[in-house]
Amino acid sequence: MIGHKRIPSREGGVEIVVEELSTRMVRSGNRVDAYNRSGYHVSGKEFDEKHGKYFQGIRIFTIPTFSSSKLNAIVYSFLATIRSLFGHYDIVHFHAEGPCIMLWLTKLFGIPTVATIHGLDWQRSKWGNFASHMLKLGEKTAALHADEVIVLSHNMQDYFQETYGRKTRFIPNGINRPILKGDSEIKAKYGLEKDGYILFLARIVPEKGLHYLLHAFEQIETDKKLVIAGGSSHSQEYVQEMVDLAAKDSRVIMTGFVQGEVLEELYSNAYCFVLPSDIEGMALGLLEAMSYGNCCIASNIPENTEVAEDHALYFEKGNERDLQKRLEEVLAHPEQTQKAHQENADFICGKYNWDRVTEQTLHLYQHVLKARENQK
Repeated sequence: MIGHKRIPSREGGVEIVVEELSTRMVRSGNRVDAYNRSGYHVSGKEFDEKHGKYFQGIRIFTIPTFSSSKLNAIVYSFLATIRSLFGHYDIVHFHAEGPCIMLWLTKLFGIPTVATIHGLDWQRSKWGNFASHMLKLGEKTAALHADEVIVLSHNMQDYFQETYGRKTRFIPNGINRPILKGDSEIKAKYGLEKDGYILFLARIVPEKGLHYLLHAFEQIETDKKLVIAGGSSHSQEYVQEMVDLAAKDSRVIMTGFVQGEVLEELYSNAYCFVLPSDIEGMALGLLEAMSYGNCCIASNIPENTEVAEDHALYFEKGNERDLQKRLEEVLAHPEQTQKAHQENADFICGKYNWDRVTEQTLHLYQHVLKARENQK
């Protein structure tokens, strides 16, 4: 596995996917090596998790990189790919567009190669022109050279077909059914109680649309809090803008990056969950929120509507007034949130399942290997 920052870690969706797949593959009798990047957790070194050379049976290689965010991913991808050439692997699996820029090397040495495109990263506003160009190059390299390309939505399948004439495999993310928690930790830390707050939980980057939510919430009369939970990701200027905006409203609580018991309690006790994003691959935050039975409000981009179908409320992407109306509707009709608690967890956990996702991925590996054998 090449392309994540670090496992075990919740630094982003890619890290969660790699960890969930890898641990299950090991349990089913496969050998899995994961190529971690050196450096600290994207939200601060206090969130680093210590581990040895193995994590739940996964062998961990830590690849040294520069501290510069502009060079980190490229150097990591190059060195990890070079190391993988000597790993005697049946499959090398690249994750995300940036790391795929080195995918041609494994193909050059005849190693079967799979790529998962988690989203169109070059569209994200946090990247400058050079980084966006390199991400787009990684996407093109995957489309042209990978034995198989996995995408997380049917909308992404259409994109690759129209842009590159490339057929892709749709294998979505999964979800684990959680155990609901009480509110003792979040009450002690933030003064929060069950159904007393609206939850935003995602990286604080422009494409997640937090600014839409803060502007919409400012116009609403309610005693409920707005909890903003999430760390930054190469977006300190935007984070500061959001901190300044949140400071104008005493009802807004910014927790920073959360994990463990606090994360579980925030999901378990929210009145509703909001994901106002402009761009997504497949939002694990939306899956997680629904798995806890939350009533969810999301932007109407295809990547969100495909996941939640008619089990979420939608607003027009980027339309703060429309988002405000949806929030007011949910606040005025608490029976909607109660209905969601009864239905959403069963729906999402039935639709998306990590064990099934792992089986599909392993089946795809077998397909790649069989195709290679037939070519000899």
